[in-house]
Amino acid sequence: MATSVKLTVNGKRHTVQSAPDTKLLTVLREELGLQGPRFGCGLSQCGACTVHVEGEAVRSCIVPASAMAGKKVTTLEGLGDEHPVLEAFIAERAAQCGYCINGMVMQSIVFLKKTPRPTEAQIKKALNANICRCGTHYAILKAVKRAARTAA
Repeated sequence: MATSVKLTVNGKRHTVQSAPDTKLLTVLREELGLQGPRFGCGLSQCGACTVHVEGEAVRSCIVPASAMAGKKVTTLEGLGDEHPVLEAFIAERAAQCGYCINGMVMQSIVFLKKTPRPTEAQIKKALNANICRCGTHYAILKAVKRAARTAA
């Protein structure tokens, strides 16, 4: 049975009708038309669906949209065009197919807020749970290093 859920996504308030177990990713993509978060595995294992909820990285493929009522959700689209992490990923050409980049960017932003001057080992550990199938790991690593330098 569908219920009314009020969400704040990228600073805008939305009311959607969804079943209590409908995942946030489904609402973001199918109801709100957002393309940043991707469906990868549906099991919270690849990171393609990562969004920010109240400033924390969350895998939207496993979180019910109903659990997000009253919380601020930010997707890749909500970051704006001049975000330093996005700019670093573009400058380093850190995408080949681009499928994982949503998760890599969203996870990197939260990581860099907590660890503004990371070592290479810290970056690798922080992004370890995000899967890139086409192998741009080196460029992604360079992008996060660049973003850390830019923000410093």
